[in-house]
Order: sequence, then structure tokens, then C-alpha cells
Amino acid sequence: MIEWLNGIDESLFHSLNGTLTFADTFMWYVSQPLASLPLYILMIVGILRKYKSTPSRLLILLGFIVCVGMTDLVSAKIMKPQVERLRPSHREDFKESIHLYKKSNGEFYKGGKYSFVSSHASNHMGIAVLMGALLCGGLVWGWCMTILIAWALLIGYSRIHLGVHFPGDVLCGSILGAGMGLTVYWILNKRLLLHTLRIS
Repeated sequence: MIEWLNGIDESLFHSLNGTLTFADTFMWYVSQPLASLPLYILMIVGILRKYKSTPSRLLILLGFIVCVGMTDLVSAKIMKPQVERLRPSHREDFKESIHLYKKSNGEFYKGGKYSFVSSHASNHMGIAVLMGALLCGGLVWGWCMTILIAWALLIGYSRIHLGVHFPGDVLCGSILGAGMGLTVYWILNKRLLLHTLRIS
């Protein structure tokens, strides 16, 4: 079963990796932390406008830190070392068929050794679900949630395009992130409601 799923995952990877060769620079940029800075600023502005009290804002900040910390811990420190799935960029049998991003110094970007799950996907999907729910007032498909989920999915796709993750890495990382974001939101929402009741 695992071999069958791996076969499908690898075939899908070859179908997606480097398909949009003209978008190499864009995909590289999307993968960089600074690319998300404008969206982070908008999220902060949205939170400050929606949540007026200092305790609520501090709770949200704490929830954000916990969400990112947990998704990164589980994906990078627990799952990757335990599963030990090599990145496509480190697979010897992919040397002739893989498309990698060539950096300005002439080196090809390969990322770390292991790929399952994608920390980029888990971290950003966790943020997207958590912040989308907080800004939309719940788990509803509002414009905030749509934009944030699309942003997280684009980052996940960029990792496949750059040749450092299989689609399965991104999918499972996104599920992990969404689950963590939902859990943190559920806890936060109860605390925020209790705080609102106390001051009303």
C-alpha cells in the first residue's frame, strides 16, 4: 500500500515539478519568508481592528506563537527525522528528470535532507486557518479565509515546483497545519468568549 501511494506521489511530482519553467523566480520568491511580509502586516492590522482589548490581542499573539511553534516542531523535529523520506532533490534516481531552481551563485537549491512532511506547508496552512478563523469570526469561508488558504496552497505548490517536496509531503503538511490551526483556534475562541463575557 505504501509503495503504491509512493508511486502515485512520485508520478504526480514529475507531472508538476518545473511545469511552469518561466515561473522559477516567482516560485523561489514565494518560498522566501519576506514574500509573506505584506500579508502578515495586513493580518496584524485586521486583528488590531477586530480585537480591541489588550488581553485579547495578547491571547491571539500567544496562540499564533503556539500554532507556528507546534507545526514546526511536529513537522521538522519529529516527523522528518522519524520518516526519513529523502527529498526529490536528494534522490539519485531523479537526477536526470528533476527540475531544480538555479540560484544566482550558480548552485542548485536542494533544501535539507528529508521531506515528509513539508514544514512550509504545515506552518503556513496553520497560520492561514487560525488567522482566517479569527478574522472571519469563525470557521466560515469568508474572503479572509479564501485569500489565506490560497496563499498557503501557493507556497505549498512552490515547494513542488522547486523540486524539494513531493505532493504528498505538501498535502500531509497542509492537513497537519490545518489541524493545528483549528485546535489553537478552538482553544483561543473559548478564552476570547470568556474574556468578552467578563468585561460585558
